[in-house]
Amino acid sequence: MFDCSKEFQKFYKDYVKLSEQEKNVLRDKRDKNIKRLIKGLEKYNNDKNTSYKVAESRTQGSMAMHTIVQNDKKDYDIDVAIVFESEHLGELGAQAARNIIANALKREMSQFSEEPEVKTGCVRVRYTTGYHIDFAIFKRSKHFEWQEEYSYEYAGDTWSVRDIKALDDWFIDEIKAKTDNLRKVVRLSKMFCKSRDTWGSLPSGLIQTILCSENFDSIHSRIDENFYHTLKSIRNRLEWNLQVNAPNNIDNSRLITTRQVDLENMRRWKDKLSTQLEKLDILFESDCTYQDAISAWGEFFNHDYWSGLGKSTVKITESLESRSYKDTEEFIGELYLVLERYSVDIDCQISGNGFRDMSVFEYLTRYAPTFERFVPFNCKVKCKVGNTDCPSYDKVLWKVRNVGEIAERKNCIRGQIQERTNEIIEPTSFKGRHYIECYLIKGRVCVAIGRVDVPIGQE
Repeated sequence: MFDCSKEFQKFYKDYVKLSEQEKNVLRDKRDKNIKRLIKGLEKYNNDKNTSYKVAESRTQGSMAMHTIVQNDKKDYDIDVAIVFESEHLGELGAQAARNIIANALKREMSQFSEEPEVKTGCVRVRYTTGYHIDFAIFKRSKHFEWQEEYSYEYAGDTWSVRDIKALDDWFIDEIKAKTDNLRKVVRLSKMFCKSRDTWGSLPSGLIQTILCSENFDSIHSRIDENFYHTLKSIRNRLEWNLQVNAPNNIDNSRLITTRQVDLENMRRWKDKLSTQLEKLDILFESDCTYQDAISAWGEFFNHDYWSGLGKSTVKITESLESRSYKDTEEFIGELYLVLERYSVDIDCQISGNGFRDMSVFEYLTRYAPTFERFVPFNCKVKCKVGNTDCPSYDKVLWKVRNVGEIAERKNCIRGQIQERTNEIIEPTSFKGRHYIECYLIKGRVCVAIGRVDVPIGQE
């Protein structure tokens, strides 16, 4: 197969994988809406003389698994499990529980153009910009006080027993066994399925994840080969069976493709794979040229990146060679397994230049010039782990990333991920839109990521 692995890696990094900045936008929307729900429940309780209270919240789905892909329409799905104590809900039915959540959210969403939507399996909050948050409702209980683990029930058509973390744990085990290339293949599969608006509905991200894992190519080492052979195996599998079950030991391996529309989506996916994979046959011809290869992949993904490769290869190489700074940035997914179940805030305070300690947000809101919202030069920034719904963690890692022309000129972009204490202090040394991230690590898995932007002004 013609080697396009370098081109694939760049395509994946620049056009498929969600940027860290966009991930932070999703985290911010998730956290704000959880807070809206909690405040709305307080108002609901005051009005109705009830005492509903969120016992825990967990990020789920593609956001937790880090398999979200870039989307020009910003149609990002943020899945959050909201858990109540069973005794607090009493005999409340699944539909009634979702109605209460929607009612509570509505009380804090006066600025939204759409009210929360009560669906069969969740309550959806939709933004006009395309983002939406799905709140799945659970209740938990223990049969005996001495038990360490809770039993969970999910509010679908009715309350049904469901392991709230089984799917995430399964995915982490699959990544451990098959390497992080599995996560890359899942993202690339999603990108393919989003490549044409005219195709209509195709299988969900969960179904794609299950089948990519089930059919993952572990023989080849290159990512382009991994992806091709995995999709070909999926296509062959769908030729004889369109049904998909949950992975073994999860919800009794329940059937996921239960509706006729699910089977129609599976059949459509099979047909699109068959048609598009044929266009990649050229990659296996002995006389395949570089232009043939990038043209084939360009048609497969329907993306301008591939058509521009032949024109920009020299310029890209020259720009990399002429770069004057050392790229020292590290990424958490390259150091640890990532399963972002929980959220964490960074409590960021600044001090110096004669003003009292205050949060970066407060300074930028109240004191920074209207059109130049920057932290002053030559101050101190103190960051510590703030609010988190993570019940326990083993250690905290930090990344301090300098951004901008001055950082590059000084060869000081930093960005290394280091284990430090729960609190760090950094100087505001030079201009740039810098940022700080923290990572909570539990058992060799990153379970929560927080970020704060620290834009610094002129010296």
